[in-house]
Amino acid sequence: MNVKHKNEAKNRVLQNVLFRMLQLEDETKAKRALITLRELHRRKVWFDENTANAICSACFHPSSRIMIACLSFLLDYEKIEEEDDSDASSSDEDTPSKSHLAINREDIYKAHHKGTLASKKKKKAKLQRAIRSLKKQQRVTSEKSTSNYHTPLNHLRDPQEFAEKLFSRLQNSTRVERFEVKMMMLKVVARTIGLHRLVLLNFYPYFINYITPHQNGVTELLAAAVQACHDMVPPDAVEPLFKQIVNKFIDDRAQPEAIAVGLNTTREICLRMPLLMTEDLLQDLALYKKSHTKAVSVAARSLIGLFRELNPSLLIKKDRGRQHVDSKARPKAYGEVDVLSNVPGLDLLKHDDDNEESDDDDDEPSLRGTDEMVASSDDEGLQITNTDSGSEDDNMISEDGDEIDENDSDVSGDEDEDEDEEENTEDEEEEFDNNDAKDGGSGVKENIAKKRKFADFDTQLNDAEASLRTLKRLAKENMGPDPSDSTDGFLSNEDFRRIKELKAKQRLAQQGLLKKSSDAKSTAFKIPTSDELSIKRIDPAKLEVHVKRRMTKEEKLALVKAGREDRGKYMAKAAVKQKKSGGLSNKQKEHKKAMPLVAKRAKVAKSRVEKRKKQQLSGKNFRGKKAWK
Repeated sequence: MNVKHKNEAKNRVLQNVLFRMLQLEDETKAKRALITLRELHRRKVWFDENTANAICSACFHPSSRIMIACLSFLLDYEKIEEEDDSDASSSDEDTPSKSHLAINREDIYKAHHKGTLASKKKKKAKLQRAIRSLKKQQRVTSEKSTSNYHTPLNHLRDPQEFAEKLFSRLQNSTRVERFEVKMMMLKVVARTIGLHRLVLLNFYPYFINYITPHQNGVTELLAAAVQACHDMVPPDAVEPLFKQIVNKFIDDRAQPEAIAVGLNTTREICLRMPLLMTEDLLQDLALYKKSHTKAVSVAARSLIGLFRELNPSLLIKKDRGRQHVDSKARPKAYGEVDVLSNVPGLDLLKHDDDNEESDDDDDEPSLRGTDEMVASSDDEGLQITNTDSGSEDDNMISEDGDEIDENDSDVSGDEDEDEDEEENTEDEEEEFDNNDAKDGGSGVKENIAKKRKFADFDTQLNDAEASLRTLKRLAKENMGPDPSDSTDGFLSNEDFRRIKELKAKQRLAQQGLLKKSSDAKSTAFKIPTSDELSIKRIDPAKLEVHVKRRMTKEEKLALVKAGREDRGKYMAKAAVKQKKSGGLSNKQKEHKKAMPLVAKRAKVAKSRVEKRKKQQLSGKNFRGKKAWK
């Protein structure tokens, strides 16, 4: 019925029937309805909000078996999807999987700069194949990571009411007998609180009675506690639970495994609520980095690395690191939210434009240098025409006697200022003429030098008006403010395309595929956003540090032999050449080539000459005097 297209009318009728059956007290009918709804939702046939809410409402069924079946489906939804994906991939791919391709800067450089044209073409094609495979892997992983979107918990109409009702049923011990069922209810409530960022203050003290190192399934409880923490919960409500974890797990008399689990749990909670950590507590926990147990030292260093990014002031100077000594990073206060006032990524676009402008400004000195050369050549021409030469003064004197520096002269290009300057020059020339008449021949050199100074000023004025920076400033003043800064400004499709490219470059730089700029912040630990943390599912196994133990000699040999299975048997180079079936080499072909006719005639002539010389020398050999003559 729903193979090609969905028939909404029939689906709605069938859904209403199954929803009514699920609410019945008859356990067999309700179980049959729940199994049908689960299977259709898993196959994405009935994937709407009504089906998700009906499945979640089965958590409040009077029968404990129906409730357990619904809780297990909600908790294991991601596992079910992963199993389906693995079955599909195994059926599609019968061939063995290829090794994972990694791209680094060296491969990119070789593909563009090293080798011949043919070899670079092959390297570029190989690089493109690797990039396509990486994009495919990222697409698959993103689809797997967003499986929380498809879980029924994400489509609840009233998640606060659902969490409160389920937690009240959990607190009623007469309805729930087994501890495993309590654990399942706890994890579902914690997942709902973390996914929708709910506030349920009486949920956190409920954990305190179960947080002990010897508790059965304590890592699952700690993972549920971490999942229920987010930045919208007041730190005072979580502080008793946080102190309980620190006091019970992180202690010198505790086992190293318990200390490692406690440190990792503390790091995950502080990642979501950094205001819980104090300076004295953090400095005490940082001392565990000197522990001889590797699991404990690794967990302590991860906690130090987190607070290097979140709040370095809580650490001592030695633990802050060279890059974070002067860092002023602070965690957000409770309830503080970053409100976007612009398009996301607009700062990258502005920064890129500023870099382009700075590059253009760097090119200006060469233009200025050429202008100065032209001006100096003009000055030399003036010196040649004039009979007398004078020394230049550093500053020019105005009519009032004030000093005006050349570099401080404001070039605005207004007509009024030009007229004033022309009047000043005329007055100065009149003064120069009067001084010539008074001082005679001694003042001629000084007058010529001042006239040269005004000629230099005119050339510099023209050069400044024609310079690129002045033109840009005038263009900006004429165009007005940046349209992106104005209230009614719009970004074009080209701007959005550039923002997308700059974001992609930023991701590549974070992965180490591009060379980072000098002002880029090289962070070893990337702090996820609150939305990413709410979607992220905490794996209890990751709270335990799995340190790789040292392998024995037999295990190393077995690993080496396993890596040689795909290789062929080792053979010498000569043996490989002899067994080669691809034809002759170039050297072998040269030996079998027929000699040209000219070379044959030259060889025959050379051999004939050598034979004649040998015959001539053979008759003239001295054999000594005969004895009888």
